[in-house]
Order: sequence, then C-alpha cells, then structure tokens
Amino acid sequence: MALDNVKKDIMDSAMASVAVINSERDAEAARIMAEADAVISEMKAKEDKRLKEALEQLGRQTLSSAELESKKIVLSKKREILEKAFAESLASLEAAPAATKKKQYKKMADAAKKVISDPKAYCSKDEKMSAEDIGVSELKKVAGITGGLIFESKDGTVQMDMQYRTILQTVWDREMKSLSDILFG
Repeated sequence: MALDNVKKDIMDSAMASVAVINSERDAEAARIMAEADAVISEMKAKEDKRLKEALEQLGRQTLSSAELESKKIVLSKKREILEKAFAESLASLEAAPAATKKKQYKKMADAAKKVISDPKAYCSKDEKMSAEDIGVSELKKVAGITGGLIFESKDGTVQMDMQYRTILQTVWDREMKSLSDILFG
C-alpha cells in the first residue's frame, strides 16, 4: 500500500512537471506543427499530382502504394515531433534551478524512505547538494545520471530509480495517446 502511495506521489509530481513543461512547450509545438503542416501540405500537393498520373498509368495498385507512403511520411514527422517534445521536456527538468531540484529531491527522498529505511542516493556529478540537503544517509555523485536520483538500501538489495528520464518515460508511455491527441488533434 505504501508503495502505491509512493508511486502516486511520484506520478503526481511527474504529472505536475509534465503539465508545466507542456505549457512551456505549447508555443514551440505550434511552431513545429505549422512547419510540419506546410511541409506536409507541400508534400501532399506533390503526392496528389503524382497519384493522379499514377492512377491513369497503373490503376488501383499504384494509388494504394502512394497513399501508404504518404501516411508513412506523416507518421514519421509526428514521431520526430514527439521525440523532440520528450527531449525538450527532459532537458527542462534537468536544467531546473538548484533550489527547485533540491525541493524535488527532498520529496523523492521522503517517498523512497517509505520503501527503503535510511536510503543512500546516487545523483549527477554536477549536483551541488549534500546528503543532508535532501535527507539521505549518503549521497554519491556518479557519471551516467543526468537528473534525478537513484535510491538504494544500505545492503544494496533494493533500488528505486527516480531519475527524471525514468519518471518522464513512465509518464510518457502511459500518456502517449493523450499527448498525441494534444499535439495532433
């Protein structure tokens, strides 16, 4: 039950972060969508002309093939936009001010303590805080972590991955349909 509460707290925090990032990203998404629409419109115009000629020459088989290719182009562009949105969201989390990160890390530590008593934590080498700042027994700075924390029991048998990338990926995977609907209507 405690793990569910920890999970809910983490997800609530992540969803709040995602909401802030989404609002900051709306303007950029609109610009990207306008560019994508222009490119897609131009591609569609060219494709329509080619489709008409192909229909006259090759019939239904060519038409089917061209429509499939057009959908692949659109889906590819949408995938690029989603990948860019994810990268920008993650970069925004990782570039948060130290005071913001400190508050988030304290909340993460409090949540981890519900599962792991007196955890030690691992963070980015670039972090400027101590174990006392976030309320853990030990804080090790390691390469490979770009934002967030990994908590571990003293004996090393239990780990909780609360890196920004992991949390964002979990929320992203769960909310992909909603995100796609927001970005592409």
